[in-house]
Formats: sequence, C-alpha cells, structure tokens
Amino acid sequence: MKKSSAVTSQPSLYLFLLLLLPLQAHSSDDLIDTVCKETPFCDLCEASLRPLIPSPSDPKSLASAMANVVLGNMTDNLGYIQSLIRHSKDPAAERALAQCAEMYRPVVRFNIPQAIEAMQRGEFGFAKYVLGDAEKQTDSCQKRINSTMADDESSVALTARNQLVKNLCDVAISVIKSLMNSR
Repeated sequence: MKKSSAVTSQPSLYLFLLLLLPLQAHSSDDLIDTVCKETPFCDLCEASLRPLIPSPSDPKSLASAMANVVLGNMTDNLGYIQSLIRHSKDPAAERALAQCAEMYRPVVRFNIPQAIEAMQRGEFGFAKYVLGDAEKQTDSCQKRINSTMADDESSVALTARNQLVKNLCDVAISVIKSLMNSR
C-alpha cells in the first residue's frame, strides 16, 4: 500500500508544479504592469521592457533595463547627429549639431554607464540624478536645433528622436522612483 501512495503522489507533484508555471509567468507580467502603470508613458515602458526581460524577478532589473534602453537610444541619437554633421552644408546648423554631439557624448560614454553600475550597487538616487541630467541635455540640444534648423527635414527627425529619449528618461526615472519607494 505504501508503494502505491508514493507512486500516486509523484505524478500529483508533477501536476502541481506544472500548474504553477503559468502563475509564475503571470506574476512576472504583473511586475511589469505594476511598475509601468506608475510611469508617465505606460505603453512606452511596456514596449521597452517586455522584449528585454521576458520574466523579470525584481524591480531592480527593470530599472537597469530602462537605463540601458535610454543608453541605446542616446547612443543611436549621437550617431545620427554625427551623420547629420558630416552631411551638413549649413554652418549654423553644423554648429548646433556639433553642440548637441558635445552634450550627448559624455552622457553616453560615461554618465549613463555609471548610473547603471550605481543601480547594481543600490545607489538609485545617483542613477535618478544622472537620468534627469540626460533629459536636460536632450532638452538643451533640442533648443539649439529649434533655434537654427527650423523646419529642415533632418531637424524634424532629430526632434522626434530627442522626444523619444526625453520620454524614455521620464519612464526610467519613474521606474527608479517606484523602486526607491518600495524599499
């Protein structure tokens, strides 16, 4: 009799574990939902995080992932700005773009990577400050573009790119604030 109960309980254990798998995946989705609902751009947050972290286990990984998304977009913008500089025929536009590149360069090369490292050490205040500064640099770049390039086709594209970075910074800062509040 003891043999049969042991045999019966083992399949029951497997069935129980199998039933838990969807619940575990659902709770991961809830973490992204919960964190992203607290941001100013919920859809952007979810679209940025879901492909990177299919099953997040903690809010810290979400904050770090968002900072990496900001870094990737700012790096892409810097490359785009440098391409516009190479092809520019207008000296005033070239100067404005060069100033934008000078604003983006330290943020991309040093500041955001340091913020990501700081988050891994639990220094979320520093990371929040750095991402806020990245947003300010993006705003400053945009003001220069608005004052010199007007309705140029490339300025419209750069404006859209800068707006995306600004929104991503807002999301990353909100994710970090959420993490800081939950501690």
